[in-house]
Amino acid sequence: MTPKPKRRNWTLRLVLVALLLLAGAAFGWCHWVYGQIELYANQDQAAAITRANPADAIGVFGAAEYDGRPSPVYRARLDHARQLFKRGVAPLIVTLGGSGGDQYSEGAVGREYLEGTGVPETAIIAETESRTTEESARRIAVIARANGLHRLVIVSDGTHLFRIHEICAADGLDVLTSPRPRVTVEAGTANDGNAEFQRVAHEILSYTAWRMHLH
Repeated sequence: MTPKPKRRNWTLRLVLVALLLLAGAAFGWCHWVYGQIELYANQDQAAAITRANPADAIGVFGAAEYDGRPSPVYRARLDHARQLFKRGVAPLIVTLGGSGGDQYSEGAVGREYLEGTGVPETAIIAETESRTTEESARRIAVIARANGLHRLVIVSDGTHLFRIHEICAADGLDVLTSPRPRVTVEAGTANDGNAEFQRVAHEILSYTAWRMHLH
């Protein structure tokens, strides 16, 4: 029996309303996550830390390395961590990241780079197994518990920090965030705005997937 036109119209309207509600909810969620990403990207929570009341460690999330040398982005993260270390923010640096496909790991490359800039070997722990942000966050939680570390400063790209903070907090860590400075290769390029959009979009999707336990 062919459905009556009136019933069919009501069905279409309900489907349309449901789709509009879903689209509105998705937009609202993305807008909120974007706001949190921007908030963490534009504040340095380590600025308030003093030598009299330091954190226990500085965690540096890994980035690309090329034949044992840190990429410009990774070097900027490591240099920022070194400056925090010299300022007395924390007496220990934890470098994070496993192999990118060659014989080197990001964590080990970070450790060697920091040692080459004058950071004592005894002040560095290198984690060399993690391959994703989630794995790095969980590994630093394990390192923190094993070494009695309670208050951590996390260094990474600004757009990366909200997701890291939330994952670390879910593992029970007391985390402050400190974005690394922009590097020359990032600024002034024709695709700079597009690259920034891609980074933010990636973080929104990745954070959403983590919250939905899809990773």
